Amino acid sequence: MPTPDVSRLSNTLTDGVTIYQQVVYTTQDLASGFIERIPYFVAALIVLGIFWLLSIIFKKVVHKTLGARVRHQNLVKVFQRIGGALIFFIGFMIAMVVAIPGFTPAKLIGALGIGSVAIGFAFKDIFQNLLSGILLLISEPFRIGDQIVSGDYEGTVEDIKIRATTIRTYDGRQVVIPNSDLYTSALTVNTAYKQRRLQVEVGIGYEDDIEEAKAEIIQVLKKADTVSVTADPSVIATGFGGSSMDLTVRWFIDNGTQANKVASIHQVIVEVKKALDAAGINIPFPIRTIDLSDPSVKTVVNDLNTPDDTNKLDKTQTSDANKTAIE
Repeated sequence: MPTPDVSRLSNTLTDGVTIYQQVVYTTQDLASGFIERIPYFVAALIVLGIFWLLSIIFKKVVHKTLGARVRHQNLVKVFQRIGGALIFFIGFMIAMVVAIPGFTPAKLIGALGIGSVAIGFAFKDIFQNLLSGILLLISEPFRIGDQIVSGDYEGTVEDIKIRATTIRTYDGRQVVIPNSDLYTSALTVNTAYKQRRLQVEVGIGYEDDIEEAKAEIIQVLKKADTVSVTADPSVIATGFGGSSMDLTVRWFIDNGTQANKVASIHQVIVEVKKALDAAGINIPFPIRTIDLSDPSVKTVVNDLNTPDDTNKLDKTQTSDANKTAIE
């Protein structure tokens, strides 16, 4: 019977104990190192908090100093956000130097340089929206409070952030639109100017006088309080409709918001209807003419005008003939 190699077994046990001891020693070193670095972590958090407060104070100082003096308020927002972000970034770098031994900004820049291609692909949309947001804030095609139309969305601008713009639709919903879409696509600003032109279509009968109808509508527009008095309204004939002469009524309002637009259109339609009715001018509805000259139509009409007794007699004779055939 072979005897076990005692020296080999002893070496294995010794190696096992050595590995275990190495794991314990490494864990203890990590734990003690972490405990030793706790004051540095606390100091880093304090530094980060101080710079965060400094960024908030900077934004408030800029708002108080330039808010009432600078005409373009979006430029103030750009200055606030970029300056606040730069202050916080400086605080973050100082906190990293305090918390992590051997850390330098040069190492961070080198790491970003190594992964610049991957970061560029991963954050392409974020960077694109960021740049578009800065350009929108600088060029200022619209401001907070303006009513805009972008694609399928229309509403009032509530906030212009670096990444996206928030609008509130007229039915009370919030829509967040990426800044890149606003910067690269067509955009309509309904409140860009003080005045806004509105129009409605009105049809009058062919037998009515166009000039008389025009005069009545103009008088209504001049009396309406929602119609601007600084721009003359107009009424023009635009075509021959299927059952009416088509007139286009155009006027301006002094405030182009959606609420004023809806109120003005409602008032003009109601007052125009009253004025035309009072003047005896007809507002016709669509008329359809049926041609009865076709022979098939005459046959149908004659069948409909046949007395019911004759129809019943024809049905009775037909039924008797069918019974005789069956027998």
